[in-house]
Amino acid sequence: MISPLTYLKESKKELDKVVWPTLKQTSRLTLVVIAASVAVGAYIAGLDALLTKLTEKFIR
Repeated sequence: MISPLTYLKESKKELDKVVWPTLKQTSRLTLVVIAASVAVGAYIAGLDALLTKLTEKFIR
């Protein structure tokens, strides 16, 4: 079994190998995620509105 201290040392070594994104990359990718989320939300809202109208026509 691995000791907690060994685990923390190995975790630190692995984290030192990580290439972290720059602030510019993080900001750009955050905007991409927000834009994609808004687009998918708008698509789902439009589809919901369309299906609601169609359902209302068939019920009447």
